[in-house]
Amino acid sequence: MKTKRIPTRAVPVPDPDQAMVLREVTSDPAVGDVISVRAAKTHLSALLDVVAAGREIVITSGGTPKVRLVSFELKPRRKVFGGAARHLATMPAWKGGPTADELIRADRDGRG
Repeated sequence: MKTKRIPTRAVPVPDPDQAMVLREVTSDPAVGDVISVRAAKTHLSALLDVVAAGREIVITSGGTPKVRLVSFELKPRRKVFGGAARHLATMPAWKGGPTADELIRADRDGRG
């Protein structure tokens, strides 16, 4: 059975250490930049630098895509809930009137 050979493409290389990795990376129009598992294991640190620079790489095993490497972006942390005490401190002071218990009792008694 003939295997389909995917053509490689020339990509500008910022670091001479990455030149060897980029020779191993091929381009597939359906998937994008592709590298085999064996080549990815061999050149992992240089491959991580390529991905950190903004490129996405797909790792294949036996010719089928298995994993996509993308750069990690930190998202801003969500505002932490400070609890009910902080919220209640911002509420206006109680100036009299019926309490919650009295309102509930009045509502129940009003229903009959």
